[in-house]
Amino acid sequence: MLAGCAGKSGSVVIGTKDYTEQYILGNLLALLIEKNTNISTTVKVDLGSDILFSGIVTDTIDIYVEYTGTVFANHLNFYDNYFIVDEVLSAEEIYNLSKSALMQDYNILMLDKLGFNNTYALAIRSEISEMYDILTISELAVFSPDMVFGGSSEILRRSDGIPNLKIVYDMHFKSEIIIDVTERYSSIANDEVQVVEAFSTDGMLNEYSLVVLEDDLHFFPPYHAVPLIRNDIAQEFPEIVKVLDKLSGILTDDIMRNLNYRVDVNGENPRDVAESFLRENNLIR
Repeated sequence: MLAGCAGKSGSVVIGTKDYTEQYILGNLLALLIEKNTNISTTVKVDLGSDILFSGIVTDTIDIYVEYTGTVFANHLNFYDNYFIVDEVLSAEEIYNLSKSALMQDYNILMLDKLGFNNTYALAIRSEISEMYDILTISELAVFSPDMVFGGSSEILRRSDGIPNLKIVYDMHFKSEIIIDVTERYSSIANDEVQVVEAFSTDGMLNEYSLVVLEDDLHFFPPYHAVPLIRNDIAQEFPEIVKVLDKLSGILTDDIMRNLNYRVDVNGENPRDVAESFLRENNLIR
């Protein structure tokens, strides 16, 4: 069990993106800090990746959970270095390169990986997978001209998203539309789209019996969840780093998928889910 509140008082701003997993993660960080230090937190939700990163660079956000692939490809523009002499960089190489560059260029500290890899994925309905024998993105490419893709505005424009994915796999969709994350699964269930953006830890995948296609050409880099914290905040409140490091390696893919399921399918509150997880793992009293 962590010790009780320690260190000087203060406050920090925690940011989250606009979907379930991020709401849970933001509350995990906030509760850990609130219950084990003298520091209060404010959680700002529903922010995009670029807004969050801009916020932590310009000191309006102090801490948030990002993904290594997003840091590497989107924030640091290292995507062109992902493929080197036809060999894909390892997850550890991507983590180390990103951590070093964040500190050197932005004075941002990347903490230890939380343990799960929420990589981008493409998903289709199980009946389409069976009908056309599609299990990989390469196999999808053959039929993609007759299919509509639905996803976020980010995946439709980012370098680690659809524009370069289509080049690598030599694929073209009938059309590509922006779909809010809350409508993504109903849209594919109603056949408004045939392919959707998904995440490997998404709690709704099983609920809608979707097949996650294998990224057989290894287009998507690893997306290990990692807390980012402004280095000046880490220096001023070292107890925050010590507390947040307690999450290192604890959240597996299966655990995160289950936490997401509890919110998305069972309708539980993200803060309640985060708090019960922390109590079950003796991280807060």
